[in-house]
Amino acid sequence: MPYTMRLLEAASRVVQLYAVRMTFSTGGGADRMGVEGRTMRTRTVFVAVILLAFVTPFAAPQAPKARAVRDPEPIDADGYQKLLQQYRGKPLLVTFWATWCEPCRDEYPMLNELAKRYAPQGLKVVGISMDDDGDRILMRRFLARYNPVFTNYRKKPGSEATFDQAVYAGWNGSLPATFFYAKTGDQIGHVLGEGTRATYESAIQSLLGSGSK
Repeated sequence: MPYTMRLLEAASRVVQLYAVRMTFSTGGGADRMGVEGRTMRTRTVFVAVILLAFVTPFAAPQAPKARAVRDPEPIDADGYQKLLQQYRGKPLLVTFWATWCEPCRDEYPMLNELAKRYAPQGLKVVGISMDDDGDRILMRRFLARYNPVFTNYRKKPGSEATFDQAVYAGWNGSLPATFFYAKTGDQIGHVLGEGTRATYESAIQSLLGSGSK
């Protein structure tokens, strides 16, 4: 049994012992002893109560705090262009994903690892969820599970074709999809469908290398 639990039980027994004990006497000396006894019991109970108050927080099991996950900020076609302007001057990888997309679930953790690995070299990564608003709970669970080190957004409902074409002409919205932008803001590459780690490593290194020319 843990030390704090034994201490808590001992203190509890002390409180119970002195809470039920009573002294009756008609003699003067006995009265003084009774008063002294009550005083001693009062002090003992007081100490026991203080002890209980001290050990209770340590004896009680501490539930782990769950990390609060905020809903990603919604973004539309205009917002996407503003996003690219925001990251202008930095090598940028933008990945589109959804909770219902099985290849996305396989690829996302890998991209998170690559984001950590290449961040010291200046790589910026942004994720955009293509989930519907009805899947926001699943979206929160997805982000809580993978704990991404990069910012994520979610596409605003409606105007799918307009949004897709604003990202890349000819893209039909199939997932996963990842696009690479040089420091100039120009799109210099993409991976449509699930890519291997080697594919992404090569694309990222080319992206980082393009900024040094």
